[in-house]
Amino acid sequence: MNISKEKLILFTRYPVPGKAKTRLIPELGENGAADLQEIMTGLAVLNARCFSAVSGADIEMRFEGADKTKMRRWLGKGIKFRCQGKGDLGQRMNRAFTNAFEEGCERVVIIGCDCPQIDRKCLSVAFNALKNNDIVIGPATDGGYYLIGLNKPVPEIFMNINWGTDSVFQQTITIAEDKRLKTAQLHKLSDIDRPQDLDLCRDMNLLTSSPVNNISVIIAALNEQSHIQKTIAAASDGAGEVIVADGGSQDNTIELAGLADAKTLNVPYGRACQLNTAALGAKGDILLFLHADTILPPHYAKAVIETVEISGFSAGAFRLTIDSNALGVRLIEKAVNFRSGLLELPYGDQSLFMTKDTFLRIGGFADMPIMEDFEMVKRLQRRGRVITISKSVKTSARRWLQLGVLRTTIVNQLVIAGFKIGISPLKLAGFYRNQKKRYHKIKSKRKDVQNEPTLLRTERSR
Repeated sequence: MNISKEKLILFTRYPVPGKAKTRLIPELGENGAADLQEIMTGLAVLNARCFSAVSGADIEMRFEGADKTKMRRWLGKGIKFRCQGKGDLGQRMNRAFTNAFEEGCERVVIIGCDCPQIDRKCLSVAFNALKNNDIVIGPATDGGYYLIGLNKPVPEIFMNINWGTDSVFQQTITIAEDKRLKTAQLHKLSDIDRPQDLDLCRDMNLLTSSPVNNISVIIAALNEQSHIQKTIAAASDGAGEVIVADGGSQDNTIELAGLADAKTLNVPYGRACQLNTAALGAKGDILLFLHADTILPPHYAKAVIETVEISGFSAGAFRLTIDSNALGVRLIEKAVNFRSGLLELPYGDQSLFMTKDTFLRIGGFADMPIMEDFEMVKRLQRRGRVITISKSVKTSARRWLQLGVLRTTIVNQLVIAGFKIGISPLKLAGFYRNQKKRYHKIKSKRKDVQNEPTLLRTERSR
């Protein structure tokens, strides 16, 4: 496995009521404090995933209060999970830095998951600072720090610190100056540790319990100029906003999306990053993830809002209709809708939707080149019901018609089987793309032969 030169390490605690955010229990109650721990950790993971997709940095989660299985079921793939281990906070952080440098990293940053203002830009500034400084530190308003980064081991800055007091930051700076370390400081931000810090969470809608009735439709697109405006038009009838996250199109996709009154983002870092980045900036209470060649049904918004309000709801999706009259396609539809309804296992082409609160709590889509929708649905199933509603989306048949229904079905099932037995998504994506390239190459050769002059084909046949 290739190790990145950069590693981002997140420190958190599994959100067990009574053991998480204990200083906030008098204000929020045990369950409320644990809920806040969960959503702030998920938000930190989501920002980390967006940063990692752009920078290539590895993500590691150092946790307490659970095991690796629980953490992975909560936050998904693409993250290395490690227990924080014994000792005070300084000993645990020093251990994390030491391990990272021993593994070949050159720049390492640790953040806590209780500072919801840490975003991709903040992380980028921190890692860039380490190219010219020995240490980077982000001071917190309570006298501690929310981020610390090193480009070499410096165990002394974690020694003899009065952890949990308002002198942590200043003590650390004093040690850095004594060691003659070149230090960069970030802007001061707020950790959420005390009741007076909760106003920030309210401002960021992290504590809201208001009714959900505003939908943000998010479309990840790449070279979709022939479909995008029709897709946006159908989505706009009921959505508070439509966001198109473009993956680097070489055609007029992004221009046409803008003309159709969609918000547009340029996110050329893979489909999962496109969806995560758009979701972070979405204003809706409900997020609906739509393929660029898929048309939402009339009056879909009312059905979505009603479904979200069902007791035990975790996520939802639509029945699938494929825009073709081919018999094989009709059979695929029936199989997809049967699986989705019986097993509560819809895929991304059925337009997944959930509350933004839920999306943040699970840390968004895992940064994977393929199967990101499947992986997310499996995590969502553990939180509650994944409901397929009676309305149908209509998606383009091009994927099935280009490769053929049987070939596409076999390839898809092989990829799913490979994912279940632990084959890496990178290898599966390579297999999937190679099958498409191989088929198109064979098809192209056949077309070339068919277009050759008749006399030449006759000569060859002799």
